[in-house]
This record gives sequence, structure tokens and C-alpha cells, in this order.
Amino acid sequence: MYDVIVIGAGSSGSVIASRVSEDPNRTVLLVEAGPDYANPADTPFDLINSHNNSYTHHDWGFDFEPTRGRSVAFPRGQVVGGSSAVNTTIALRGIPEDFEEWTQLGCPEWHWGNVLPAYNRLERDLDYGQAAYHGDAGPITIRRYPDEELEPQQLAFLETAGRLGYPACADANEPSGWGAGPHPMNKVGRLRVSCALGYIAPARARPNLTILAGTRVLRLLFTGRRATGIEVEHIDGRVATIAAGLVVVSAGAIMSPHLLMHSGIGPRDQLEAFDIECVGDEPGVGQNLSDHPALAVVCEVKDASLIDFDRPIIQTILRYTAPGSDKRNDLQIEQISFAGRPNGPPLFSIAAVLEYQYGRGELRLRSGDPRAAPMIDNRFCEDERDTHRLVACMQDTLNFARTGELADMIKAISFPDPARGDDDESLAALCRKFAGSGYHPSGTVKMGDIQDSSAVVDQFGRAHRFENLVVADASIMPFVPRANTNLTCIMIGEMIGEWIRTRPNDYRW
Repeated sequence: MYDVIVIGAGSSGSVIASRVSEDPNRTVLLVEAGPDYANPADTPFDLINSHNNSYTHHDWGFDFEPTRGRSVAFPRGQVVGGSSAVNTTIALRGIPEDFEEWTQLGCPEWHWGNVLPAYNRLERDLDYGQAAYHGDAGPITIRRYPDEELEPQQLAFLETAGRLGYPACADANEPSGWGAGPHPMNKVGRLRVSCALGYIAPARARPNLTILAGTRVLRLLFTGRRATGIEVEHIDGRVATIAAGLVVVSAGAIMSPHLLMHSGIGPRDQLEAFDIECVGDEPGVGQNLSDHPALAVVCEVKDASLIDFDRPIIQTILRYTAPGSDKRNDLQIEQISFAGRPNGPPLFSIAAVLEYQYGRGELRLRSGDPRAAPMIDNRFCEDERDTHRLVACMQDTLNFARTGELADMIKAISFPDPARGDDDESLAALCRKFAGSGYHPSGTVKMGDIQDSSAVVDQFGRAHRFENLVVADASIMPFVPRANTNLTCIMIGEMIGEWIRTRPNDYRW
């Protein structure tokens, strides 16, 4: 029997387990399906190497349909640290307007004035820690590459941005800022500063914190509508039950709704189709999938020595607003240092990313077996507002490939094929067919007012219609923020972890 069980040791769950276990009178169990590398010396290189993502060695093996009829891999971290242990280490915050919009959707606790202190608390910003809108003593170290450490194509991207009239932005996390500059990144040299390193490593010595790795949670257990524990499957195949006073689901925007549905919480028709007993009909579970649709201009370079797959994959960013849009900073352009395969032609790419998405996808069960991966349909660019702005971003990205210092490096544009045209109509067809994911799934267990039938949890992460059940990760976001999601997931862990630690009576256990 534990006071609190946290399911998932990712960017939110690690933080919650760390913060709640600061109270020595609360016993906390952190359950993770993947491995735990408690000794830093035993940590595999793919988890240390922040120059590129870890794609396969610590992955769930999901696939998804970004656009209809096209299935591709959807990497998600399966390890203590979750996706923070395998990602690109981009430490970008959502902007104030994201959270003001969340408040308008029934979540007033998430206004900018509340989330900013949590963002500050999580970070140790080596460049701007003295600023009022930054932190200098948190567990996640953040820095930006200075010009002298930029790859040549990354420096050329910034020089080209200036030539195209975009302002320089030294700190992409300045709340009102926009323009081109270095990415804030949670890395020191080559070392990825994940939540496993920043939050779990310092907490391991606490006798009230137990980490149970290599253990898949099959379902939540209920007495009536009160969560009482979990059923787990250990790595050796043993199945066991563990009791809890409070169950916190932090398995991410893919696995949190998947686990809820296999526990009988979800759309009734979907549960009944797989003979899953319906504990509560929650039509919003698995719906409202929000992400960042993206497409890239792929370029062959003149000088093959520019392309080194052992160098940082990304270092710079442009945040800006689409023409005529009322959603500030709804577009990004990013220089990717290398593309294709190491033994192929020398390529890099320039990514066009839509940061404010109107369209929504969904996540559905594939079978009644909780071990089976879910079906993920993003449905990118089915909303014309998304297509229109992503096309505009692609046109701007093509301008980068044709201008100044960046253009001087390029031998030819490989994609989109110049022979097929680059007018808006042609690019729109490409977006509808080939738009990919920024790998920032969100919104599948949406928080909101109880009067909203699609809202599953309230603004504190508490299930509306169940007791002693909390969801806390990217799945509760009403929509994806205008930024890579890792830092916002950590911030969610900070907010809800502190609420559970300091206001336990509000969580009814």
C-alpha cells in the first residue's frame, strides 16, 4: 500500500514523484515500463547523446497515421526519464497567450502568472538566469549555443534570417519575443539533462520513494468509482496488484488515454467493442489529439564535409506569426543539420512547423489486449486553416533555401521536387499528403470545466467523475502549446506535484 502511485517516469511523472516524495510522511511508488539506469556509469550512449534523438533502443515502437492512409513510426521514450531521456533537448516554453487561452477554456489556475514561477522553478538557465522570467537554481540545466559553437549551416540559417528581415532573438523564451536565434536546450556539452538526471537522481536516496522499472501497468483498479490501485505485469511476466491511496496517471498523451480505456474509462461504444467493462463513459478520452504538423525542405549541399551525423542535429530556431493570423508565434522554421542516411547523398533540411493547430485527431484502441499499441490518427491538414498557414510557412522556408548564406551552401532542392511546382496549390497538396509530426502529442485526456462533456479532468488534474484518480502529463493540455512540449510537461509536473504535496486534502485521499 502506497500513499501515491505515479504511473510513468517521464517528463511529468518523474517530477511529480520527486516533488511529492519531498514530504517524508508520504510513500510514493513510481512505476515505469522501461528500464532504470540508477548508476550513471551504466547509462547507454543513446540516452547520453544529446546531439541526436534515441529512436529505437528505448522506444515503445508505436506507429501512427499523420495523414490518412500513411503509417509511419511515432517514437516515444520507454525508460526512466521518458521522452525527456530520448528527445532533441529543445527547452522551449509555451507563450503567455497559450495559457491565457487555457484559462478561457475552464482552467483559470493555468494563467501565465501561475505557470511562469513553475517554469522558473524547473530551470537552471546558464544564460539568462538573472532575468525575472527565468530561474537559475532548478534541476534542469539550460543553455544556448553561442555563434562560435554553431554548425556552419546553423550559423548560415541565422545570417539568412537577418537578410530576409527577421529580427534577431537572443532568448527564444523571452515571453514577448520572436525572431531568429539559438535554441534554448537542456544539454551540457553532449550530455542530455533529462528528468531522470535532473529530478530522479537526487531523489533516489529517499526511503519513501520506490522506483519500479520494467513493469507495465495493465489497468487501474476501482471500487465503484474510487481508484484503489493498479494491476501490473513485471518484466518476467508475473502479474500483481498494488494498492494506493491516490493514483496519478502520467503515462503521456498516447499511453494515458490507452490505459484509461483498458481500465474501463472511455467512450462506451469503443470499450464494449472489445468487451472491456465500462467503469465510466468518458467520450473525451482519446479525442482532441493535438500536435504540430510539419513539413521540410530537403537540400543537397555542395560540400559533403558539412554533413556530419555525429554533430548536433539542431541549434537554431525562428519563431514568428503567419500573415493575417491572430495567433502570435504560430509558425516555426528550424535548420536541421543533416538529413537522409549517413551513406546517402549529403543532405540537410529546413523544417516548417505549424505551432497552433486547429484540427484534431484521435486515439483508438486496437484490441482488448492492454499490451497492444493504440491506433493514432493525427489527421493533419484536414482543417484548411492549418493547411493555409503551413503552406505559408513552406513558402517562407523555401525562401531560406534560395537566399544568402544558406543558398550558397545548397547544390539542389530535393524536396519538394522543383519540377512539380511550388505554388500554393501544389504545396497544399503536399501538406495534405505528407505533413509529419513534431512528436508533441497532447490533449487526449483534456482538462476543463465539468460542464464540458469532453473534459475528463479538472484544472487540478483530478478526474471529474472518479475519486482518487489524477491525470498529469501532456494529455491534459486543452491543446498543444506553441512550443516543443517537453518543458511544458515538466512544468505540469511541477504544478500538480506541488498541489498534491502541499494540498493533499484537495485530492481526496
